[in-house]
Amino acid sequence: MDEIEIDDFLKINLRVAQVESAEAVEEADKLIKLNLDLGRLGKKQVFAGIKKYYDPADLVGKLVICVANLKPRKMRFGLSEGMILAASTEDSGVFIVSPDNGSKPGMKVT
Repeated sequence: MDEIEIDDFLKINLRVAQVESAEAVEEADKLIKLNLDLGRLGKKQVFAGIKKYYDPADLVGKLVICVANLKPRKMRFGLSEGMILAASTEDSGVFIVSPDNGSKPGMKVT
């Protein structure tokens, strides 16, 4: 595993976000389009490769951790303006990383 310096890590702006809406991208095997609320930081649209593991309806209202300062990426289905964090292994599936109770959209993750 490659190591990074603390200055590299400090460049990443991790924020709590709430899923406002989620929908499967019909033309894509893996993607769900998420509209995220980051509180006072505004809204972001994110595409996540979790379609096999999550029903979009179950994600609405869920708190997630978002990489809020990831450079937007133009995709065939639209603009992805961030990334949500998830844990996975090849044989266990994908598990969205969620903040603890009391967290609010926009809070900085440190």
